[in-house]
Amino acid sequence: MGSILIVADEKSVRTDLAAYLRGRGHVVEAVADATETLPAMARQDFDVILIDIEAEGFPLLRQILRQQPDAAVALTAGQASVSEAVQAMRAGAYDYLGRPLSPRQVELLVRRAAAARDEQPAHGGHHLAHVTDPPPLLESANPRMARAIAVAQQVAVSDAPVLLCGESGTGKRVLAAAIHRWSPRRAGPFVTVWSRAVADQQIEGGLLEQVAGAVSGARQRKTGRPDTVDGGTLFFDEVHALPLAFQARLLRYLEGQQSGDDAFEEDARIIASTDHDLEADARTGHLRQDLFFRLNVITITLPPLRERLDDLPQLTEHLLAKLAVRHQRGPLELTPEAQSVLARHTWPGNVRELLSALERAVVVARGGRIRAEDLNLGASSAPPPPAEPTTETTAALSLREIEQRHIRTVLRESASIGEAAARLGIDPATLWRKRKRYGLDSPHYGNRAAK
Repeated sequence: MGSILIVADEKSVRTDLAAYLRGRGHVVEAVADATETLPAMARQDFDVILIDIEAEGFPLLRQILRQQPDAAVALTAGQASVSEAVQAMRAGAYDYLGRPLSPRQVELLVRRAAAARDEQPAHGGHHLAHVTDPPPLLESANPRMARAIAVAQQVAVSDAPVLLCGESGTGKRVLAAAIHRWSPRRAGPFVTVWSRAVADQQIEGGLLEQVAGAVSGARQRKTGRPDTVDGGTLFFDEVHALPLAFQARLLRYLEGQQSGDDAFEEDARIIASTDHDLEADARTGHLRQDLFFRLNVITITLPPLRERLDDLPQLTEHLLAKLAVRHQRGPLELTPEAQSVLARHTWPGNVRELLSALERAVVVARGGRIRAEDLNLGASSAPPPPAEPTTETTAALSLREIEQRHIRTVLRESASIGEAAARLGIDPATLWRKRKRYGLDSPHYGNRAAK
C-alpha cells in the first residue's frame, strides 16, 4: 500500500478522497495549500502527491521535486488542456488529471506509481523497467532530440500508431510512456510487450492474452493471462522480434481499428520501437510488409547520446540527483577529471550506459565527490583516433558525387538505417530514395545493432 499526500483547497475533495483511499489501505494526509505541504513532507515521504493546479500547482511541483525527487507528483485541473499537460510533464510531473477526479482514477495512479517503483528486471525476455530507471528530463538542448520530443507531444493527442526508432538505450521506452502520459488515454494502463518473449503460437482471446508472460503494466488473472489494456496504450518493444504468427494478429488489430471493426475487445493505442532497419526486415521476410506500412504511420527517430552531448551535463545532474536519493546518499558532485571522462566517452550503450556508470559511482564513491575511477568507464573513454588523412581533393567533385560519398560513409558507420537518417538530418524514407538513386546497398546491420 502507498502513502499519499492530497493538496486541495476544497475541503470536500480532500475529505472524500482521503476517506476512499484510506479504505483501500493507503496512508493518506490531506492539506489545503502550499504552506502546509512542505511541513507535511518533512514529517513523511509520500509515494504519490496530488496537487490542485489552483493550489499553486507548478511552483509547488518544483519545490516538491527539489525536496523529494523520487515523489510521483500528479497535477489536477478543472479545465484540462494538452498544452498544460505538456508543461506539467516537462516540469517533472508524473501525471496530469482533469477534474472532477474519480476515486478509481486516483487508485489507478497509485498502482502505476507503485509498479514503476517496484518493477525489477527479469531474464529470458521478461524485462521490466529497472528500479533505477528514473523518468527523464523531457527537454533537450539538442535540436534533433528536441524535435523528436516536440513531435511526440504533437502526436500524443491522436490515436495514430507511432514507431520509435533509434539505437538501444536511447530512451524509446521512456518516450513511449511519455506519449501515453500526454495523451487522452493517460488514465488507462500503459502496457509493455517485450516482443522477444512472445511465443510463436496462435491462440484465441484478446490481443494481450496471446502474450501472457511477456508484458509489464497489466494485472494478471488467476489463469496467468493479463487483463485487458482497454482504453490505454500497448507498447511493443523491439517489434522486429515479434513472431510472424503474432504479426498477422497485430496487423488484423490495426486494420480493425482503422475500419471500426470491433473483433477485438481491447481499444488500445499502439506504439512500437525498434533498433533495426524495418524496411530491410520487410524485404527479407522477417517482418510482414503490410505490418510495416501500418506501423510506419508516424516515425520518430531518437539520436544516440554521442550525437547529443550538449544534453550530457543536464542528464548527468538529473540522474545523479535521482540515484543519490535512491541509494540514500547526500548531494554528490563530479570531480573535473570525472566530468572529462564522461565528455570523452563514446557511449555505445547511450543513456542506459550513462545511468549504469553513474549508479555504480554513486554506490562506491567516498565522501561527496565522484572521481573518474568511480565511473569505471575504462579505456573506452579515450578520445577516438583521428581520421586518416587523405590526399584526394573534392574540389573537382560535383555536389551529387559529394552527397553520394557522404551517404555511403554515414551508412557504413551507422548501426541502423534509422541512425543513418538521423545523422544525415533526413527521414528514413528520403534516405531510402537517395540510396536507390545512387545505387547504394544497405549495409548488413543485423549483427551491429546494439542490443
